Amino acid sequence: MQDESIAATVDRLMQSPGGVMVEDLRAYLQKSFKGYIALFAIGFSAAFPFTKQIIAWLIDPSRLPDDVSIIVVTPVEFLLLQLRIAGAFGLSLVVFLALVHGAWKGSKNEAVRSRLSELDLQVPRPAPALIITVMSSLVLFSIGIMYAWDGLTPMLLNYLTTDAQQAGLSTEWRLSGYAGFIINLALASAIGFQAPVVTTVALRMGFVERASLTMYRRHIWFSAFVMGALLSPPDPLSLFLVAMPVIVLFEFALFLDRIMRPLSDPSMPRA
Repeated sequence: MQDESIAATVDRLMQSPGGVMVEDLRAYLQKSFKGYIALFAIGFSAAFPFTKQIIAWLIDPSRLPDDVSIIVVTPVEFLLLQLRIAGAFGLSLVVFLALVHGAWKGSKNEAVRSRLSELDLQVPRPAPALIITVMSSLVLFSIGIMYAWDGLTPMLLNYLTTDAQQAGLSTEWRLSGYAGFIINLALASAIGFQAPVVTTVALRMGFVERASLTMYRRHIWFSAFVMGALLSPPDPLSLFLVAMPVIVLFEFALFLDRIMRPLSDPSMPRA
């Protein structure tokens, strides 16, 4: 009897909008798996021939501090780094197209529409606001990369090198460690610079109220430092320089929302 009750409960859950969404997602992944594997292989193959130029660009002597040399400590280290770079490109291509394809399929799925209507979310339609959001995200992503490449990387490399040399240590950096240091900084900055887009979208779509963000401001700041610790190299200066732009941009998004919201809805107060 209990087994029948559990089976009936499972059947009800699977017939609900959420259950239908899960089943559709499972079927979609099964159907698309081979295609995504092929897409990854295409992206990997297209990127691999350029990995030598990318590595040469990363270790350009003009960007290295004085008395620093890049070394390879194992015979396959250079090859493994090439594979990692090509693999990251292929994976990024798969993730990007999966998100685009998933959003397009989801917009046409009746179960997704039903679930969104239950949650009463204000989903943006293809309109100037959506185009501005996507463009803003791309611009902020690019700014984050430039911030890491032209600001964080030279500053931190000089700081860490000087610190080591003052302790009487020779500064020979392993190729994979050096490349990972730069890539982690760039990714952390690019992701962190999405803070105003995420905040604005969450507020406009009704995921969260402005009062809640204000109430939990300290928790969000703390989360920014946790993200900086996870994504940035393991030193306090890197953590601070990655987390602070996230906090500043988050506060800027709140300030901008405070100004723009009364303009779009004059009945709302500015506070």
